[in-house]
Formats: sequence, C-alpha cells, structure tokens
Amino acid sequence: MTLDLHAEGRACGVDGAAAAARRVIDALVRAGDISDADMSGIADRLNAVADDLEATAPPRDDRLVDMWRGDGNTRHDPVTGPENPIAPPLEYTAVDAHTIEATVTLGLPYQGPPSSVHGGVSALLLDHTLGVANGWAGKSGMTAELSLRYHRLTPLFEPLTITARQVEVDGRKIRTVGAIRADGDDCVTAEGLFIAKYPPRPR
Repeated sequence: MTLDLHAEGRACGVDGAAAAARRVIDALVRAGDISDADMSGIADRLNAVADDLEATAPPRDDRLVDMWRGDGNTRHDPVTGPENPIAPPLEYTAVDAHTIEATVTLGLPYQGPPSSVHGGVSALLLDHTLGVANGWAGKSGMTAELSLRYHRLTPLFEPLTITARQVEVDGRKIRTVGAIRADGDDCVTAEGLFIAKYPPRPR
C-alpha cells in the first residue's frame, strides 16, 4: 500500500526553519520568567529574524496560491505541515484501507490542564486526522459536525496514538470515527460527519 498521508519534512529550507521555530517555541514555554536567560536580548534577536522574513515575504495572496498548488498533501497545515511551526507535526501510517494512525508526544506548548493536552488541541488533532482518513479511504469532504467525548486527561510528555477510520459513506455524507489513546486507553474519542464539498482554491 503506497503511503501518501502527509507531506515529508526536509532538513533544510523552510522545513528546517520551521523545525527550529518549534524548538524556540518549546524552549520559551519551558523557560518562562524563571529562566536566567536574557529574555530582552532574545526578543531583540527574534524580532530581527521576523524583520528579515517580513522584508522578503511575498504578498499574502501569492503565498496562498502557492500553498494550494498541486494535488498532493498540503505542507502548511497546523497538524502535519512541515512548513508550519505550530504543527507537532503528525506523521500518519495506514492501518488498512479505511484507517490511519499516528504516534506523537506533545510538550508544554500544547498544555491545557496541568501536564495535560488542551482540549482544543485534541479537537484540532482529531478533526484533521478524521479528514485525512477520509481522503485515504477515497471519499473526503468538509467537516459538518464533530462530536468529542473526553474520557480522561490526555497526558503530555508521553506517546499518544491518534487513530481515525471512515465507517460509512451515504451519498455526500461521510461518517468517520477516531480516538486519542495513551498506553492503550481512550483519552478522547470523536465522531465526525463530513460533506463531500470543497471550497475553491486560491488563484
């Protein structure tokens, strides 16, 4: 079975820069205001980097067209995108023709309750994973409904398994289920209804 579930990251270019930004985000959250680091100096250095990027960035509309060019997996989404520094990023594998999964360990930038994943982050990961499972199964669309059940706190700092399976297609309606598990136990489960329609791509 040929895998085409996420964009492959590269060590150089924008992927490498995004990976470095993930390290900075994690280090800033861990350091907080009890670090001995010169935070004013760090802010100056980070602002200098931002100035360089903003000075050379293309117009926003040009970038939007570039993001959505081609038929492959997007490289910019906030869950799997190697170009997006807020993405963990997840890397999916196929379990069968309708099911995918990923394993990820989340750190402090994703915290909600103490040492636990924010519920909104869990929703983001599941919504995206259900959508990718639909594409993998051969019929995809836009999220119409997403129902979540939070069974227990989802822990940070330990491996999480995120799964999704397309279970029914009825005309344009697609039903998909998924879960986030830690050590084999459900933390969050999801049921999604998707409608087979797509917004126009930027041109």
